[in-house]
Amino acid sequence: MPKKPKFTRIPKVEALVLAGVPIEAIPTYCALSDYANNKSGLCWPKMETLAKTLGRSVRTVQRHLHLLKELGLIEFVERRRNSGRFSSYLYRVLHIVRTTGHGRRLVRGSPNIRRTKHSVTPPNSPQIEG
Repeated sequence: MPKKPKFTRIPKVEALVLAGVPIEAIPTYCALSDYANNKSGLCWPKMETLAKTLGRSVRTVQRHLHLLKELGLIEFVERRRNSGRFSSYLYRVLHIVRTTGHGRRLVRGSPNIRRTKHSVTPPNSPQIEG
């Protein structure tokens, strides 16, 4: 049985251009979004992986990632090893977090289940004269 196709939410290209993203950095943003978790927006692809996917140099991908960070489209999340040394970056694609609503912290003690129907008594109907 063939696998179901997977989709990634990204802003429209026009919106990215209006936000100041250069055209050549948009494929980098799209590739990073492809690797991102659809709930948290987190991903951790190697620079070499992104470069190979895009047919660009590692240095070009680094420049694009820093530009996307400056524009507020992604975040770099630093990770440390047990020894205290820095590890590779995690990237958070902020658009995914905003559109899915999974970026919020849950308030402790709040119910996980919300009712979809309210138990409200309907108002009395007006009398039909005739």
